[in-house]
Amino acid sequence: MFGPEGPSLRELAVQALSSVEHGYDLLAPKFDHTPFRTPDGVLDAVARALDPLGPFTDGLDVCCGTGAGTEALARLCRRRAVGVDFSAGMLDVARRRVRTEGGPAVAWVRGDARALPFAAAFDLAVSFGAFGHFLPRELPGLFAQVHAALRPGGSFAFPVLAPPRANRPAFWLLLGFDAAMRVRNALWRPRFVMYYRAFRLGRVLAELDRAGFTTDLYALPEFGRRADGSPRARLVVARTSGPSQAG
Repeated sequence: MFGPEGPSLRELAVQALSSVEHGYDLLAPKFDHTPFRTPDGVLDAVARALDPLGPFTDGLDVCCGTGAGTEALARLCRRRAVGVDFSAGMLDVARRRVRTEGGPAVAWVRGDARALPFAAAFDLAVSFGAFGHFLPRELPGLFAQVHAALRPGGSFAFPVLAPPRANRPAFWLLLGFDAAMRVRNALWRPRFVMYYRAFRLGRVLAELDRAGFTTDLYALPEFGRRADGSPRARLVVARTSGPSQAG
C-alpha cells in the first residue's frame, strides 16, 4: 500500500480525517493500487456465477468507485452498464480507465446510493465492497432504493466473504480497525463511516426480505471451503417479484 504507486501513510491519514466523499476524492488517483479495490479474482468469480442466470440487458453498479465492478458488469449486459458513485474523483478515474469497445454502452452517474435517481431501469444490480460505508440502520433504505431501480424479476447481486474466526489474526485486525474508526468518529467530524464488521449476513438477508426481495445464496467455489465445510465466499442474489425482463 505504501509503495511508489499507492498512497503514502500521510495521504491515508488525511483521507481518514475527511468525510467519506472527500476522502475518496483524495484517494481516487491511487485507489486501484490499494487493498481496498475489489480483487479481479472476486469480480471474475461473481461474473461467472451470474452468467448462467442471464441474459441481462441493463446493469447498475451501486457504489462503483473507479469502475472495476462496472467493467465486469458490462461483460454480462447486452445494452448498457451504469456505474453510480457519490465521489466525483472516483468517477473521473472510472471514465478514464474503463473501455468497452464493441460491448454495451457504459455511463457514469454521480449520486448517493441512498437516493438512486432510477426507477425500474435495470434487470441486474451489483455492488462490490461498499457496504461497510452504510450503518445497519441505513440498510432498509438502501435496499429499497435498489429494489425501486430494478424491473420486475430483476436481480441484485453481491459477494459476501465468511467472517474470520476469533482464532485468526484477521479477526483481531478487523475488530481493531472497527474500534479505531468508532473512536475516530466519536472525536472527529465529519464522520468517516467504514466498518468491516457491520454487514452481518443474517441481518442483510432479513432486510432484503423486508425490502421485497426473494434471496438465494450461491457458493463461489473458487475460494474453497472452511474447516466446517461452509463456503469461504457466497454470492447473494436477491430478486424482485414478477417475471424476468432480461433478454
